[in-house]
Amino acid sequence: MRGRRHGILASTAVSVLAVLSGCSSPSEPAAANNPAGVAISGVTQDQTYRGTEPGEPYRMPDLTLRADNGNPFNLIRDTAYPVTLVFFGYTHCPDECPLILNELASAYRQLPPGVRESTQVLFVTTDPRRDTDRVLRTYLARFDPAFLGVTGRLPDILAAAKAMGVAVSGMEPRPGGGYDVGHSVQVIGFRGNAAPVIWTQGTPVDDIVSDVVALAR
Repeated sequence: MRGRRHGILASTAVSVLAVLSGCSSPSEPAAANNPAGVAISGVTQDQTYRGTEPGEPYRMPDLTLRADNGNPFNLIRDTAYPVTLVFFGYTHCPDECPLILNELASAYRQLPPGVRESTQVLFVTTDPRRDTDRVLRTYLARFDPAFLGVTGRLPDILAAAKAMGVAVSGMEPRPGGGYDVGHSVQVIGFRGNAAPVIWTQGTPVDDIVSDVVALAR
């Protein structure tokens, strides 16, 4: 399986907030007490990557979910690639999810072949009620057939999201029926089981490509 500078100036005093909505996108830097967001604290000042670098890298949680081929998928044991890019979203997401997946697909195609072969892109659903294995596989094939969908029990998905700094607010009814799922939309870049960089919405594709190449070194 395969995976403008974003306008956030990182410093040790800055927290980046991902604001939740029906299918939400991170905001520009905002006050750390914003009740609608989840803070990514301790951003480093001396950046190695063009994306945002948490002061303490996120760790891949030891949780077993289910891949879109129906097989169990342990987030540590089965992410065997040197680089793993993780994005939480859902197939009924009306706006940001397709946009970010298109950008990830564009970045993935632009990677040098050796780096692309060393990179896995994981799409973890925040809506396992509707996102079955088959639904995930059909949906992701629209962006890149190498992308892997992951589903599972909602408590396990929420635990994985929390470990990776992703906020999920749950089901939000639509006025005309149905529901959306509120979630923050950062992409988390792992080298092995540690994630030293995340990319917020609006990060240029060229910056993601540069960072993935650096992760693969």
